[in-house]
Amino acid sequence: MVGFEIGDVPFNPDGWGPPESTDSSVPILPNHPLNVPFAPFSRSDKLGRIADWTRSNPNRPNNNNNRSNDSAFDFTTDDSFGGALNADEDSTFRLVDGKPPPRPKFGPKWRFQNNRNQLPQRRDEEVEAKKREAEKQRARRDRLYHANRSGGNNPRREAAVFKSSVDIQPEWNMLDQIPFSTFTKLSYSVPDPEDLLICGSLEAYDKTYDRITPKNERRLERFKNRNFFKVTTTDDPIIRRLANEDQATVFATDSILSTLMCAPRSVYSWDIVIQRVGNKLFFDKRDGSQLDLLSVNETSQEPLPEAKDDINSAHSLSVEAAYINQNFSQQVLVRDGNKVTFDEPNPFASEGEEVASVGYRYRRWKLDNDTNLVVRCEVQSYMDVNNQKSFLTLNALNEFDPKYSGVDWRRKLDTQRGAVLATELKNNANKIAKWTAQAILASADMMKLGYVTRVHPRDHFNHVILAVVGYKPREFAGQINLNTSNMWGIVKSIVDLCMKLNEGKYVLVKDPQKPQVRIYEVPADAFENDYVEEPLPEDEQVQPPVENAADENGAKDEVEAKEAE
Repeated sequence: MVGFEIGDVPFNPDGWGPPESTDSSVPILPNHPLNVPFAPFSRSDKLGRIADWTRSNPNRPNNNNNRSNDSAFDFTTDDSFGGALNADEDSTFRLVDGKPPPRPKFGPKWRFQNNRNQLPQRRDEEVEAKKREAEKQRARRDRLYHANRSGGNNPRREAAVFKSSVDIQPEWNMLDQIPFSTFTKLSYSVPDPEDLLICGSLEAYDKTYDRITPKNERRLERFKNRNFFKVTTTDDPIIRRLANEDQATVFATDSILSTLMCAPRSVYSWDIVIQRVGNKLFFDKRDGSQLDLLSVNETSQEPLPEAKDDINSAHSLSVEAAYINQNFSQQVLVRDGNKVTFDEPNPFASEGEEVASVGYRYRRWKLDNDTNLVVRCEVQSYMDVNNQKSFLTLNALNEFDPKYSGVDWRRKLDTQRGAVLATELKNNANKIAKWTAQAILASADMMKLGYVTRVHPRDHFNHVILAVVGYKPREFAGQINLNTSNMWGIVKSIVDLCMKLNEGKYVLVKDPQKPQVRIYEVPADAFENDYVEEPLPEDEQVQPPVENAADENGAKDEVEAKEAE
């Protein structure tokens, strides 16, 4: 076995390192080669390199089999290892850093960018990361919500199939078809109307409701003893009297006329019965018509459940909205028994019957030299402003489930009321436009919008009032892009078209799938009590949600239409 021999190590009694030698031809150590510099050092001196493994030899090919690392010990080109120590040794000193290079701070997106000035600030990156994470969480909640609601098969609103408001019978003759695109181009100006008669009585508005906030909400009361009337045009005794007196040639109600005026915004199907009698024209609605209800989320992109028994279906929400709207219009009044009466009492109420606070204004517009229009307009309350009575219309927006709209009224009404209203304008554009048109027709000085929500999203019987906001109708119409000239243009075109028809009965139907209306000629006995095509079964007639059978009869009277005896 070959041993390892250790050379002689001379002892230096004067200090560290080998002993000093004055003869340069004699090596300091027996095995020390000649002409190799050796520098004495102390602990404060900088140490040079023993071997530089980072150096590359361009003359040596890159061969994996060549494991020679002689260049690592070749310091012939290094000035610090010359024949003598250079004076500027410190300036040529280079330290080999063996630590791995630092990893990028901003993920793989910036890994190959060498310009640090292009890197974003860390605060901005954290904000973007939080936004991405919040978007992922929102998308995940939406997927779970839609999967739980419809079993994972949830069609969009565009794919929803709507039914016609009235069954089209084979014997009906379609006379014309008008797309909504032609309605948007119409414009017509009418002079100011004149009041022919004002009937009914009004109670004053309670201004304390203007100070309601979500923190001091009020429970919505039920008014089972007050009767509400939804009487069509030809059943109105005042309109019959005015027609006999030849006060006008066209007659309608504000709810029917506002439906025509805002037709381009509608999505659900609706129908209006038109009767041509002599030189007069009457715009009517059917018994149990959809015009007696209030649509909910009609213009929203989120589809509603199709099951009739679901509390969030379109029909159930419409009944609930009508129930809320009627109760709200009576709760925000000063119910001290003092009422403002007009020329005649309520034309639809029996003697001694308690009726809701409502005033009927029969107003006449001059459409042209040969055509006058009489409309029955409604106001629900009044306020004393500068010793003058200002008429008000009262309507209520209702929230049924914040998940559908994405805006929680209880949290946003105080701080972001504009965002709440913008969401409602997006989801209920047609309904709000019709309310505004009715307020303009009645020349109301103010329209009050109430924000009513459920006590619990699954409780469709108990509600609370979160806020009440007032708007001037014409200013509000400008905010929602409701052009009054366009509204009258639509009415004028429909009236001119119907005036060219022969005497008889017709029906104007909004197509359930396309933005257009159709005019059908129907038999004279259509929509009468013995006519069998009635589209709404009796269990789907207008009635509010009830908790038990004891409340059923009283609650039903609050929403069902009542006709004059």
